[in-house]
Amino acid sequence: MADEESGGPRVGAGIRRRRRSLDLTLAEVAARSGLSAPFLSQIENDRARPSMRSLQLVADALGTTAVQLLAAAEPAREVDVVRSAEASALDAADDARVRPLVRGHHQLHALEFTGDHDGAREFRHRNDELMYVADGAAEVEAEGRSYRLARGDTLYLTGGVRHRWRATAPGTRVLLVAVADHIEAAADPRA
Repeated sequence: MADEESGGPRVGAGIRRRRRSLDLTLAEVAARSGLSAPFLSQIENDRARPSMRSLQLVADALGTTAVQLLAAAEPAREVDVVRSAEASALDAADDARVRPLVRGHHQLHALEFTGDHDGAREFRHRNDELMYVADGAAEVEAEGRSYRLARGDTLYLTGGVRHRWRATAPGTRVLLVAVADHIEAAADPRA
């Protein structure tokens, strides 16, 4: 099962989107491609991976190319565990430590701050951010207002909000999770 999840791009969703945009049924694509409807269903649901020949037959039936279907594919799913013992700190001040909780270039960015934090530095992120106080206490200034957070409290900031924060108790541990800056967040549909 692990091999199935990590083995190459997942073309199913792209094929389904293309088929639906053309207002075609699985049976119609099956007739055009010479492949069976059950097999096409398995491909669309990522339960079967098509050979390049089968992918080209599907592409021809959908009026596109295999290369375009592969380009629209979702990347392989990934599972990565960051163990506390192996993760290195980004900054090491006397009583402060910043530890990345996510490795690599992903849609989410997560950090763990332990100890003191420079409350003078102002932040303004492109996308949304969640702050969770795991231990201790913190004070956040956002958009001219001050918020005191205790253990277990969370603070949510939408993208663009100017803010700064500081630990207010010894042994404070704060988790910050944000949508990475390289991600273009979708506009609010209510706007």
